[in-house]
Amino acid sequence: MRVLVVEDEVALAQTLRRGLVQEGFSVDLAHDGREGFWRARQLPYDVLVLDLMLPQRNGYEVCRDLRAAGVWTPVLVLTAKDGEYDEVDALDLGADDFLTKPFSFPVLVARLHALVRRGAPERPVELRAGDLRLDPTTRRVHRGEEPITLTAREFALLHHLMRHRDEVVSKAHILDAVWDPHADTDPNVVEVYVRYLRRKIDVPFGRAAIQTVRGAGYRLAADGG
Repeated sequence: MRVLVVEDEVALAQTLRRGLVQEGFSVDLAHDGREGFWRARQLPYDVLVLDLMLPQRNGYEVCRDLRAAGVWTPVLVLTAKDGEYDEVDALDLGADDFLTKPFSFPVLVARLHALVRRGAPERPVELRAGDLRLDPTTRRVHRGEEPITLTAREFALLHHLMRHRDEVVSKAHILDAVWDPHADTDPNVVEVYVRYLRRKIDVPFGRAAIQTVRGAGYRLAADGG
């Protein structure tokens, strides 16, 4: 398995390479965003490890521009930035997983293996469910031609549901993806935000995109309700 590590801390990058090589990976290094973007676009990798705070081009830009260029290689963001909105922004721009420093090396390896198993499915820049459209890059949502204004949390919740449209997503899964998984968050907050979303994307349009699956969670209908 071939991995590209884009990390400007040279000592950390070298440590990661030694450890990953011992785990059976073939590892290339890039120490700035410009080189990382070039390598990831021109060379075949099974998975990328990407820092956010990079010289030349930051990790957000690298991830966004790779997806815009049609490069769907799985990306694990590895960064000292640990705010929940940093994670949401990275995922919105096309990252597949997010790990904060300091981190457990066995956990990193396990997540890389999971991403490689998952593969690199094409993920269009704009997500659609019928006439409901969400653009992660511009953070815009529309029903048909009608724009819908959402808060950051509402947007993150809708984005998660649309990435898993027609799948049943549990409250626990939503909490882990949209809220801080390490915080003691009341699961009922999911119900509250689902209700907020319905008032904006469904009720004014006479639709029912977000469906409650009793005892299991929620499903966003692929046809937009």
